[in-house]
Amino acid sequence: MVGPARPQIVLFGSSIVQYSYSNGGWGAILADIYARKADIILRGYIGWNSRRALQVIHQVFPKDAAVQPSLVIVYFGGNDSMGPHSSGLGPHVPLLEYIENMRKVAIHLKISFSNMHWNSIGVHSNTQLFVSQSLSENIRVVFLSCPPLNEQKLRETSSGYFSELVRSNELCRKYSEACIELCGELDLKVVDLFSAIQKKDDWMNSCFTDGVHLSSEGSKIVAAEILKVLKEADWQPSLHWKSLPTEFGDDSLYDLVAANGVDTINPSEWTFHREGKWD
Repeated sequence: MVGPARPQIVLFGSSIVQYSYSNGGWGAILADIYARKADIILRGYIGWNSRRALQVIHQVFPKDAAVQPSLVIVYFGGNDSMGPHSSGLGPHVPLLEYIENMRKVAIHLKISFSNMHWNSIGVHSNTQLFVSQSLSENIRVVFLSCPPLNEQKLRETSSGYFSELVRSNELCRKYSEACIELCGELDLKVVDLFSAIQKKDDWMNSCFTDGVHLSSEGSKIVAAEILKVLKEADWQPSLHWKSLPTEFGDDSLYDLVAANGVDTINPSEWTFHREGKWD
């Protein structure tokens, strides 16, 4: 690990996460905002669904790791919500299983049962066998719900390389609502992307690159919603970027010299290079 130690924020999910580092994506936005505050770590990849999440979660978030993340931002649902393929293959996960899988992810990351009955949050017996304790009491979790999509644009950009992809806004809505309801049960923070994106004028054309994956405009909405949650969360310590200390923020004789030729100018809090101003 590169020092000095500072908070780690892990992005865990599917292509909405991996592509967030490209072309003005929301992951890249967060990496810029937190450049001198925390490390933004990518652990989300194209094609992953909630089943894949459970396959890899102990590798991505091992319980015996010396350093645990301060925050995990979780996104699964877009691939799960695809219609089933006749072969039984593919990323589709039935809604009830998706809910249970996301519950298991939440339990592994955050929920402690030392003073809580399993049944009080609707945990099924197979979940009890999956995991018995969370990574750390100090880890914070934010879930992102399934965003909407532009069905027409998706049909226009679909490749013949793949078998027919069954996606619809109605399926996205159902999985989004299920994620939001589960987070309410578990008292976890959640961003309602399905609603947030549709608030923008001309969202179908402006927020996507191919009807599914987010454009820079769509990513700005995601980043703003995440920052809003972090600012409003009653967490100690706060993980909002303005509340975190600036790394190596002390004055230095090696900073740029001011116009008076005597003083130096500390650039550690400069943000003027950003196109947008983030709250």
